Amino acid sequence: MKEKSPIQLSDSFGYGRLIRFVIPSVVMMIFTSIYSIVDGFFVSNFVNKTAFAAVNLMMPLIMVLGAVGFMIGTGGTAIVAKTLGLGEKENANRYFSFLTYFTVISGVVLAALGIFFARPVASLLGADEGVMLENCVTYCQLVLLGLPFFMLQNVFQSFFITAEKPKLGLFVTVMAGVTNIVLDALLIAVFEWGIAGAAIATAISQFVGGVFPLIYFVRDNSSTLRLGKSGFYGKVLLHTVTNGSSELMSNISSSVVTIFYNMQLMRFAGENGVAAYGAIMYVSFIFAAMFIGFSIGSSPIVSFHYGAGNRAELRSLRKKSVVIIGITSFAMTALSLLLSAPLSELFVGYDRELFELTHRGFIIFSFVFLTMGMNIFGSGFFTALNNGIVSAVIAFLRTLVFQIASVLILPIFFEIDGVWFSIILADVLAFIVTLVFLVANRKKYGY
Repeated sequence: MKEKSPIQLSDSFGYGRLIRFVIPSVVMMIFTSIYSIVDGFFVSNFVNKTAFAAVNLMMPLIMVLGAVGFMIGTGGTAIVAKTLGLGEKENANRYFSFLTYFTVISGVVLAALGIFFARPVASLLGADEGVMLENCVTYCQLVLLGLPFFMLQNVFQSFFITAEKPKLGLFVTVMAGVTNIVLDALLIAVFEWGIAGAAIATAISQFVGGVFPLIYFVRDNSSTLRLGKSGFYGKVLLHTVTNGSSELMSNISSSVVTIFYNMQLMRFAGENGVAAYGAIMYVSFIFAAMFIGFSIGSSPIVSFHYGAGNRAELRSLRKKSVVIIGITSFAMTALSLLLSAPLSELFVGYDRELFELTHRGFIIFSFVFLTMGMNIFGSGFFTALNNGIVSAVIAFLRTLVFQIASVLILPIFFEIDGVWFSIILADVLAFIVTLVFLVANRKKYGY
């Protein structure tokens, strides 16, 4: 049987070639999401719902800090891929090396700050004195020991694709994910270390996910990208931060919004509301990961052809991406509705009142997948085109402005159902904004 030829960024992409190239990134993000929710699953089922609520309360802080790596990865990938498209491979490697080293330094600093301020942040987020607060502090401080490696893993998720090694990136993510799952089962279910076991398992898995790529990019001479000597590139860093700001904004906004959601849920349903929201969000991470994976996987292709001035290929990529996302959106909505009961049972089946609350919320929430994919793609598409401003505006409105306004207003009329409906309303409004930007900029970029 004839072996399929390797796919390169410079290729012309039909549906089959595009799907083949992005599938490793999609699977990679799904695995990332799965092992991100494993802690919640084991804590909820093998510890108690108070510890589960503690994990949910501290997760926003952890994700915001880790998102700095995602910002550097997505913003830096757009620059490095564009530089490769211009034929400047040496500069591309220097920029890649600089951004990697900067990530390590930033990770150490942010981890230290997060560990030091864990207790006051937990109190600020609503953790009461006693068991809840101690659970929050323990989980946060132990997980943050692995933050520099978590940030590196987020960075390399994007750069593996630019290096034309998406399957290797998938392997690293799966390896880290399996490590977390196995250790969670061992430390929580067998050794009964509770919430500390969950945190230790996560930190070790992040170490695996961050160190392996470092070794690879240092030692493999055949890679398109390679870690080596570098200087300080202030303009590249500024452009990276600006260009990747939408990804950071999305994570920061999501964390801020989660605080508002938890406040409203505590008001209408107490601790059960926070636990139900956590279960729904964990499952939604997996579905959203498919859209994020497609965006991450296709962005370096867009950046390369933008740098090469190939407008015909940009136009083709945009059209094919919209078709793929549209079909996937309808399929995900249907699947989410079908699985709402068994997935709710999986997380909170031990408490029937909590199950009913979670199941109803899940059914309402499922319709958000109709518009979510296009919003994620639109923001990522403009990041790939090195237009961080438009990308950030889409992300800012979708994940912060529209959601906060919705979650503050709708519960006045619909009580707890208003919390679930607010997510849908915010995404529909963001969908309109995304379409306006895509239409308004089509002549400028030629897509």
